[in-house]
Amino acid sequence: MRGLDLVIRGGKVLDGTGNPWFSADIGVEDGKIVKIGKIEEKGSVEIDANGLFVSPGFVDIHTHADLTILAVRDAESYITQGITTAIAGNCGLSMAPVNPEKLNLLKTYVSPFLVRNFDYGWDWSSLGEFYEKVEKDGIAINLLPLVGHGTIRIAVKGFDPSSPSEDELFKMKEILRKCLDEGAFGMSTGLIYPPGSYAETWEIVELARVLKEFGGVYLSHIRNESRRLIEAVEEAIEIGEKADVPVEIAHHKASGKPNWGKVNATLRLMEKARARGVEVNCDVYPYTAGSTTITALLPTWALEGGVDRMLERIKDRETRAKIVEEIEEDKLKGENFLKAAGWDGVLISQCSIRDYEGKTLGEILRSQGRGSDLYDGLFDWLIEIKGDASMVIFLMDEDDVKTVLSHRLSIVGSDSWVVSPAVGGKPHPRAYGTFPRVLGKYVREEKVLSLEDAIRKMTSLPASKMRIPLRGVIKEGFWADIVVFDFDRVKDKATFQDPHQYAEGIEYVVVNGEVVLDRGRITGKRPGKVIRR
Repeated sequence: MRGLDLVIRGGKVLDGTGNPWFSADIGVEDGKIVKIGKIEEKGSVEIDANGLFVSPGFVDIHTHADLTILAVRDAESYITQGITTAIAGNCGLSMAPVNPEKLNLLKTYVSPFLVRNFDYGWDWSSLGEFYEKVEKDGIAINLLPLVGHGTIRIAVKGFDPSSPSEDELFKMKEILRKCLDEGAFGMSTGLIYPPGSYAETWEIVELARVLKEFGGVYLSHIRNESRRLIEAVEEAIEIGEKADVPVEIAHHKASGKPNWGKVNATLRLMEKARARGVEVNCDVYPYTAGSTTITALLPTWALEGGVDRMLERIKDRETRAKIVEEIEEDKLKGENFLKAAGWDGVLISQCSIRDYEGKTLGEILRSQGRGSDLYDGLFDWLIEIKGDASMVIFLMDEDDVKTVLSHRLSIVGSDSWVVSPAVGGKPHPRAYGTFPRVLGKYVREEKVLSLEDAIRKMTSLPASKMRIPLRGVIKEGFWADIVVFDFDRVKDKATFQDPHQYAEGIEYVVVNGEVVLDRGRITGKRPGKVIRR
């Protein structure tokens, strides 16, 4: 008699729904869970989970994995922290669709996040073609595609800040429909980043109504996370309400000390919206620092026409003076990261000139003798690096992180891209540590939330939010995406200065029935799938 492909024996099973753990064996055949309970049959592969917890694989609702997966197919930073499925294409940025006439603009849009010295080829135009390329040579994790509103807008209007004409809006809707037809689960926006920041609310509502036709989800890096945080959350809810679509508010936080505590009000807004029938959730990462592109330090008008136009603009003395005035007097329409974090609260994580990685903006400019004129030094440095860098910014309050993380509507999401030690740079440590940090620091050590609830926020809740079939729960008939971890040992090790460190305590990871992490060691198998809507 043929045995099972895989048997996980003797573990404490957390099924992902929030139920208390129970003892059981798990049998896997043809990539799916076929039996839960006492299993007599032998497995071709056996995992001894005695003394360990067994949960669904972690579903990361907020990633930018599409930006790097072609170069990091083994997804080392994800599988070593238990992520088996990543929702890719968040914050308005996605690698497709591509209008060949606007390709260079799209490249500058995403370049701060791409793997250096890797030839992407850029031989696709549609979302479907991009994900076919992803599948061609295999991936270690499952990817679920979103389409970015910013990418759609670039395909139609480039970095033109004007509202779309009737014809342009029609084209944007048709592009969105095609992406949804090709498997996208929803559309994301990045409303602090040009060109997404140029969109008025009505434009997003019109596109969200296309999502409604397909049962898609609207995910948003909202328009402001600091002074106008409450208004920005209200806008996201308004879009969901008018278009009648589910809403996911990305990496929810209050940036800058004067705004700390506002998350209590925004979470109440979400609860009230829910009571009116708006399906709104938020996601959160367990750190007090964020990460984004270096050009987000500037006013959005400075990016009109794209990065190359910005680099020309900031050579002009009057333009420099205007930018300095807007930052210093807090007149920016969007986020004022520099004012909120300070020169030494901005850490360069990735840069076209790699010597700058791991240093703060203040350190860089002072080392160049610009300590007495930091703004002019910043403009000159942006020209030197061609505006191509990403940064980590220290902005948030630990109490706010705990408040959002423990709220019933929040979901754990890393807001990272897949990396590996070979990629280099100084990525935000969340790329390696998000999920183990929640389990180790916030569950085991600080008891901010229960283990069962933390696992729910990492598995069934994101899976149900995104309408992912047959994943996110340990259940017969579901895909065998499984994590086996040692709760007494699990913790993150990645730091801001030394981020390329794998987490501890994640013992085994199974993707579609195949073991991709075996006693903490990467197996090199690539059983992942692109999950299409």
